[in-house]
Amino acid sequence: MEHTIVVTTLVENSVNVRSLLAEHGLAFHIQAGPRSLLFDTGQSGLLLQNARNLQVSLTAVEAIALSHGHNDHTGGLKAAREAAPKARLFLHPASLAPKFAGNPDGTGRPIGMYEENAKAIRAAANAVVWTSQPTEVLEGVFVTGEIPRKNAFEDTGGQFFLDAACTQRDPLMDDQALFLDTTKGLVVLLGCAHAGVVNTLEYIRQLTGGRPIHTILGGLHLLKASSERMEKTIAAFRRLDIQRLASGHCTGFPALAQLWNAFPGRCSSCAVGANWVFHGFCRV
Repeated sequence: MEHTIVVTTLVENSVNVRSLLAEHGLAFHIQAGPRSLLFDTGQSGLLLQNARNLQVSLTAVEAIALSHGHNDHTGGLKAAREAAPKARLFLHPASLAPKFAGNPDGTGRPIGMYEENAKAIRAAANAVVWTSQPTEVLEGVFVTGEIPRKNAFEDTGGQFFLDAACTQRDPLMDDQALFLDTTKGLVVLLGCAHAGVVNTLEYIRQLTGGRPIHTILGGLHLLKASSERMEKTIAAFRRLDIQRLASGHCTGFPALAQLWNAFPGRCSSCAVGANWVFHGFCRV
């Protein structure tokens, strides 16, 4: 059965529309025919205000999927859950682990899930679905679960640790993407792509029997990418024939400039208020 699918950015680092606000974080609302879900929740409860101003109703949201456990993607979870109390939660168990980012002086700063949101997850009990494996969130909408790390040129994109002393690297196995099929091909939503964007896309192709990837939305975490990584990422996007690319958040301005230059006419902003319309909604 064919549906209209509308993806709207509720939270992102940038904004181009009056009455909307930006913050360092990411949240998408996906309306798939009569059903809806959230992918990530931003850093605070800002998604509620932006949703109201965009006339996007959260009341009927049936699912909230989290890309990983960093607080700029999970900070608005409690607020989102209160707005959509019937929504099931889809996340990897490692999302709840302590998480730190390394400072230049060797110390760590906490960037993991706020305790109030961890409590909200624990309180949700039977409404929580743990996603170590590929999982269907709503009919035809999937999260990848853990993504195999096969490309040597890709890493987590930064200094991430499981302890404040920065002695235990965080492999960010909780990183997952969301994908759905359309008449033009797959649409892939990324929180930060800490597993590596090429690893992620190749895994999704494997899961879907080689379906073409039409659109990529979200963060690519290429802030500190080497020239080799950028070259191989762009080459992979060309090989996969990506038709539409709207990246932002943690992608980084140098990487964005290279992507816009490499794919003229295919790139667009991922700012708060941006939306994309697709058709077709078939099982994969």
